[in-house]
Amino acid sequence: MSLSQLVAERRILVCVGSGGVGKTTTAASLGLAGARAGRKTLVLTIDPARRLANALGLDMLGHDEQRVPDEKVALGGAPVAGTLTAMMLDQKRAFDEIVARYATDERALQRILSNRIYQQISATLAGSHEYAAMAKLYEIAKQGRYDLIVLDTPPTANALDFLDAPERVSAAIDSPAIQWLTKPYLAAGKFSLKTVGMGAAFVLRRLARFVGSQFLEDMAQFFVEFNTVLGGFRDRAREVFEILRRPDVAFILVASPEPMSIDEAIFFHDRLLESQMPLGAFVVNRVHARGPEPIGRGELIERLGARGELRGFAPDDVVQVAADFERTYKEFQALAGIDAREIGRLEQASRKRAPLVQVPFFDRDIYDVAGLSEMVRHLVGS
Repeated sequence: MSLSQLVAERRILVCVGSGGVGKTTTAASLGLAGARAGRKTLVLTIDPARRLANALGLDMLGHDEQRVPDEKVALGGAPVAGTLTAMMLDQKRAFDEIVARYATDERALQRILSNRIYQQISATLAGSHEYAAMAKLYEIAKQGRYDLIVLDTPPTANALDFLDAPERVSAAIDSPAIQWLTKPYLAAGKFSLKTVGMGAAFVLRRLARFVGSQFLEDMAQFFVEFNTVLGGFRDRAREVFEILRRPDVAFILVASPEPMSIDEAIFFHDRLLESQMPLGAFVVNRVHARGPEPIGRGELIERLGARGELRGFAPDDVVQVAADFERTYKEFQALAGIDAREIGRLEQASRKRAPLVQVPFFDRDIYDVAGLSEMVRHLVGS
C-alpha cells in the first residue's frame, strides 16, 4: 500500500524516528495531505518550534486543538472537503490529566499535584514525555472526532523510547531504592526514622542534612501517593498498545540517509516487527538526488559566459567559475552516491516490506504552507 493510500484510508499514522530527521515536518505534511484528501485531520505534534505554527497560519500551537484556516489548507486552490486541526502536546498538562483520571479521589489528586517532587519530575521523569503522547493519542482516538490522526512522536535520540515508555515510568517508581525510601512513610503515615534499622536511619539522617527532612518527606509522600495511580498507568499502556496494533493504524518510519540514522531505522524496523506493530512506510528526508552526467569543460565555460550575471567577467574569471562549479557538482554527486548506498541498505534490511519514499534535500527551510505543499508532493504525489 502506497503512502498516499495510507493517508486516504488509515485512521492513525504514527511518525517515529530519531531526532533531527524531519519527523515533525513530515507529520505536518501528512496531515495537510489528509485534509486535502477530504478527511477531518488532526496533527498532534511534540516539537515546540514556533515556525511550524506559523507555517500552518497559526500564531502558536498549544495543548488545545486549533483549526488551521481553510485558505491555508487549500493554498489558493479550490476549497477542500477536509479540515486540518493542530495541537502541541503540553507534557505537564498531559501528565496531570493522566494522574487526574486515576487518582483515588479529589484530595489524593490535589496532594499529588501540589507535591513539589511531582512538580519537578512530572516533566522530566524517564519516559513521561513519550507516555503522555501515547495517552493523549488514546484519548483523542477513543473520542472518534477525527477521520485521521497524525502523531509526531517526541524528539528523542532513540526512537525506541516511544514503545518503552510505560516500562520506564513503572521502573522509575517501582525501583528498590524508591521502595526503601517510602517504607518509613508507609509504616508511620509520615516520614519517621523509628521504623527503619540503624543502618538505614544513619543514611537517611546524613541525607537529610543535605536536602532537609521535609524534602525527604515530600519525596516519600509523592511516591506513596503516585503508586496508587500507577496501576491505571499500566492499564492505559496496555490499551494504547491494543490500539496501535489495529489494522487502521500505520507507523511511518522517518529517517535521513546518514549512516547512523539508517542504522536506527533498521533497528526500529526490527523492533516494530517484533512488537507486531503495523509498519506502513519509510520516509527518507534530505536525499541528495543524482544529477545527469556532467558536460565538458569547454561547453560549460561557453554556457556560463552566456549568462547575464557573468556578463563583463574576464575570461579567466569565467574559467575559475567553471572549475568551482565542476568541483561542487562532483561533491553533490558523491553525496548522492552515499545516500543511494544507505537507502539501498535500508531496503535490503527491510526486504521492501513497506514502500520507501524519498524527499529531496531542499535548498531552503520549510517555514510556510507552500513549503509543506512541496513536501506533500514528494510524499503522496500531486
